[in-house]
Order: sequence, then C-alpha cells, then structure tokens
Amino acid sequence: MNYHRYFGSAARPVETCIVGTGDFGRSFLGQARRVPLISARIAVDITPERAGEAWRAAGADPREIALCSTAADARAAWANGKTIAAGDLACVVDLPIDVVIEATGHPEAGARHSAIAVEAGRHLALVSKEVDIVVGAGLSEMARAQGRVVTPIDGDQPSLLMGQVTWAETLGFTVVAAGKSSEYDFVFDELAGTLLSNGRVAPVTGLSECWSLDARPVDEVIAQRSRMAAMLPQRTVPDLCELLIAANALDLQPDRPDLHAPILRISEVPDAFATLADGGVLAGERRIDVFNCLRRPDEISFAGGVFVVVRCEDAASWAILREKGHVLSRSGATAMLYLPRHVLGLEAATSVLEAGILGVSSGAERPKPRFDLAAKADADLPAGTILTASGHHHSIADVSGYAVPGAALGRGVPAPYYLAANRRLVRPVAKGALIACDDVEIAEDSMLATLRRRQDQMFFGAGA
Repeated sequence: MNYHRYFGSAARPVETCIVGTGDFGRSFLGQARRVPLISARIAVDITPERAGEAWRAAGADPREIALCSTAADARAAWANGKTIAAGDLACVVDLPIDVVIEATGHPEAGARHSAIAVEAGRHLALVSKEVDIVVGAGLSEMARAQGRVVTPIDGDQPSLLMGQVTWAETLGFTVVAAGKSSEYDFVFDELAGTLLSNGRVAPVTGLSECWSLDARPVDEVIAQRSRMAAMLPQRTVPDLCELLIAANALDLQPDRPDLHAPILRISEVPDAFATLADGGVLAGERRIDVFNCLRRPDEISFAGGVFVVVRCEDAASWAILREKGHVLSRSGATAMLYLPRHVLGLEAATSVLEAGILGVSSGAERPKPRFDLAAKADADLPAGTILTASGHHHSIADVSGYAVPGAALGRGVPAPYYLAANRRLVRPVAKGALIACDDVEIAEDSMLATLRRRQDQMFFGAGA
C-alpha cells in the first residue's frame, strides 16, 4: 500500500486532541509534531499543569503553552495560536477538532470523555481498552448516527491485529488462530538457571530439557514449562481484554475462557496454535490467544506484536517459504505470519488519518458485543471489598479475567470487569465464582454504566 496516495485527498492537516498524557499520549504528542498531515495543539489531563508537562516533554516551546481551565481560556489560546494544555475535555471540545484520542486508561473517565467527544460530533480514537471492551460497540453506533467513527488505534494490539487478520483474509488465507505475544517476555538464563519476566526472577530447573519441542506432543511441553514457571504470572487481564476487542470486531473466539497462554518460543507458535487434528491445542479454527515469548537474552523479542496462524493449503509454495525462513509448524500444516511490534503513539497517526481524512475506522465498520470480559474471583471476597483497579494495567487484586458471551446487564449476569472495577461488593463472592452485576454497587451517575445500558438496548432489545 502507498500511504502517500492513500491519504492524498487531505485538504489540510487533521486537528487532534489527546486526552491522557501517559505513555501512549506522550509518545503520540512527540511523534505527531513530525507528521505533516497531523496538527497536535491540544492535550488534556487531570490538570492543565500535568498536560503542560507532557507538552514540554514532547519538545513544545514552554513560552507557547497555554494552561486552560475554562472554555474561554481555550478559545483565547486557540485564537492566539498557542499550544493548549487543559484539565477537562469539556473545555476544549468546541474547538475545531477532527479527532479526539482517548488514552486515559480509566474506565469511568474514559467513558465520560468518549461520550463528550461523540456527542460533540468528533471522530473518536479509542485507545482505552477498559472502555472499548465494555461499550465500544455502542459508542461506534452513536458515532455512526452522526456520520462519525470510533476507531481503534494503530500502535496498540487490537488495531494491529485487526489489520493482520483482514490482510490475511483479503489474500484468501484460512485463519486458524490470531493473537499477540504478552507484554513481557520470559527470558531464560541457562547458566543461572532462572527465568526473568517483568522484573521478576524465578529459579527454574530442567527448562533446558524442554527448550525445544523435538518430537514431543506440544501440549505436553506447554504443560511442563507452565509448571516450571509457576512462580511467574502467565495470564493477564489486559491481554484477554485486547483480544476480546479484536474478537468482537472480527468474529473470532477464545478457545477457552481464560486463554491457553502457553510459554512458547517464536518458532513454536504455529505448532501450538493449530487444531487438535494438526497436533495443536485448539478445538477449532478462528481462535484468539496469547503466548508468553520464551527466549534467551541474546534472542530477539516478539515485542508484544501480533500474529495470524494460517493453513498451508499450497504445500509447494509453503515449502519454498520454509526454505526462505518463514515460520511453519513441524507438520507443515500451518504457518505463522506476524508483525513483531507495537510502538504506541509513534504509529497512531495512520488510524487518526483514516478517521480524519477518510472517515473510516481502522477496525470493524460495525463491531458487535459478542463477548464480555467478566471478573472471576481468585479468592474469597467478603462483602464491602473495594475492587480497586491499580497499576499500569489497571488490574484488580485477586480477580482475573474470564471471557463470557455478550449479554445485557442484569441480576445474575456476569459484570464486565471494568464496570466492576473500583466498585464495592455488596455481598460476598466465593473463590472461583464470576462477579455478577448485582454483586457490586454501581453509582447512578456512572457514565460507563449509562453507556452500557444504551448499548444493551441497541443490541439486546428495548427490555435490556
């Protein structure tokens, strides 16, 4: 694809507003200043001062940064050609913005920002997966009614995976599986006898003996490695969240509700993510999953990238491709085609330009809530427990993710993970049980819940 031609119809740069200046937001601001077809003059965070810090980190001239607390401040700063740092999207949304990029990662704040952007008639690039998995399909329908789009964004795995799968399908490949590597590799130091992952080091014994699949069944090797690495987390809620967003867009499905999440070397992916009939672990095709990339310190990483596993239906062509170094399974039945990167806001421009210039989403035209990310208790949780979401990945202590079919909110229905986040339990939940909607206290003024009820009415009927 020639990107210059693809975006050649632009009459002017796309005007953007980034909301949330964490890792993704700051990387977007830094790169956007170098993108000819993007104008980035507006940043929003919890305070104008914090947004101003992000601008300075991105290289903006401090003398040109205007701290804006009101809509009047923002209008004056815009008229004077200033770079705007605001503490509330509502203060700036009436400026001539084409695309609002929501990147706070906060479920409730993200829902509010998304609603403000869509209701103001702006395109919305939704980076916050915590919002997308709960109400992304409904927001897309709301935007569509105004002739606007909600899009996932390149630089994050859901959008990149959608691109990889639709590319493969366009070329006529049969998709057996699709997914990503986890955010943190499992790095094996053979001399020390340790595994390193996300700063944690665990001693392992005997990993050298199952370093390669050899002729052993893949599920046997996967189980052995998992036991050896039991001290390290092997499943994370964000991975499942991102993959369910892609599943809702692409009509894929998880093979098991908590994913297989095997520990694999890159060359083993098409062996593991094949059907049982082909020696893999999957019960069928069109499955989504994640793998933990096992490597030595001197080997390359998958870098949180995305992949598709396709069926090798032209044996002669794939024999040639194997000789050229492509990654095929031992049997030659499947192959992995992959994109070993996701570089946050540095590549977000492609999705922003698709929305702002072409008026289209980088994802599905009309995603559907096929799956919900539910919350499963990993310990007995007493009534009164606050399900605090914390850390970089906004995870809840003693609560894991679990895929369930999409359904309207209701008594006994599993509560969406990020709708339950930061709420109080009104009754105890036993270990192993899914947290239900009526187990948590949800404030009447919750924007996330309001948007979800609206989405339920759209997809599950007026009585939802």
